[in-house]
Amino acid sequence: MSKNCAISVERICTRFGDKLIHKDIDFCLETGEILALVGASGSGKTTLLREIIGLQIPDQGRIVVMGQIPDYSKDLSFGQLSHIFGVLFQKGALFSALTVFDNIAFPLRERGIKDNQLIAQLVALKLAQVGLAPNDALLMPAELSGGMIKRVALARALILEPKLLLLDEPTSGLDPIASQGFVDLLSELHHELAFTVVMVTHDLNVLHDLSTRVAVLADQQLVAYGPLAKVLSCPHPFVRQFFHNKNAEKIFMTQEAASG
Repeated sequence: MSKNCAISVERICTRFGDKLIHKDIDFCLETGEILALVGASGSGKTTLLREIIGLQIPDQGRIVVMGQIPDYSKDLSFGQLSHIFGVLFQKGALFSALTVFDNIAFPLRERGIKDNQLIAQLVALKLAQVGLAPNDALLMPAELSGGMIKRVALARALILEPKLLLLDEPTSGLDPIASQGFVDLLSELHHELAFTVVMVTHDLNVLHDLSTRVAVLADQQLVAYGPLAKVLSCPHPFVRQFFHNKNAEKIFMTQEAASG
């Protein structure tokens, strides 16, 4: 394993009953990189994300996260590694009965921090980092727009200053303007905080704008891995279907023209 390897996925095999989900998945994601994990529905993207977090046990192989291996025998793997990573779930997963402030403060309190002044300072800092106003802390999740929900969820994911950020469809449900705003925000925070990112996404704009590496799951295997340019040259049928359809080529051509 490379010394710069933030996540090492080593020969992972996963089954649900008789159904094979992953077969010999193997890759190293280096510190500071942004990995876009793509694949067809049912290809095991979210399952692999859960295994990285420690919420699910692979049938074979191992995953090393920031040099640590979850001890599944103690059934505490999520707690063991929770200080290392922040997680943004697909729909935000905010607690509906808690204010924005209490949602963001939740991980601090879970770790036993009781200094209310410190909690208030840290929540205010994260609100500012994700582009929300101090008064937004008083709102309930039902009062938030889709874009605001994502920003609050991101603030909560970052409250413990994690080295690793895991995102499940981060722009799902957002309109194009809100989606681009979220991508710009994440790019700025990544530049500022230098965390490593693994994101499940089907959004080609997000993939193009953010990822430094792309992993493609198909046929229970990792069929392509590397920078986008390398993945685009992969002859696998799913890669051709996903990255070389008219819509994808239009996105990539438009993006390249804008950057050039």
